[in-house]
Amino acid sequence: MQYWLVKSEPEAYSWADLVKDGKTSWTGVRNFQARNNLAQMKKDDLVLFYHSVSEKSVVGIARVANEAYPDNTTDDTRWQAVDLAPNHAFKKAVTLEQIKKENRLENIALLKQSRLSVMPLKPEEFEIILGLGN
Repeated sequence: MQYWLVKSEPEAYSWADLVKDGKTSWTGVRNFQARNNLAQMKKDDLVLFYHSVSEKSVVGIARVANEAYPDNTTDDTRWQAVDLAPNHAFKKAVTLEQIKKENRLENIALLKQSRLSVMPLKPEEFEIILGLGN
């Protein structure tokens, strides 16, 4: 199993939207590195759902429901999408400030490549954030 983090502005698509929808196509990614990460996702991988910009916090765990397929929001076949489904919400959101203060997360991609919208996590990074949220 692999672990990931995806970012979304809650005003555009929030954790509550994902829960309400039950599943969504993660489309519109137009960064090559993020696209390559989407292509590596496997069914049932776990994905931290991060509210960016206004909230800056991890709010829940999704899972990959369907592996990469062509993004239907563009005619350019180089772009990929995956389907995500909600797994469970965190009891309390894990803020970016908490992540920055946690020495064991000093090399997490969220801090090193802050503009990347889809990023891999090491299992230990995932577990640390999971512990902070539950």
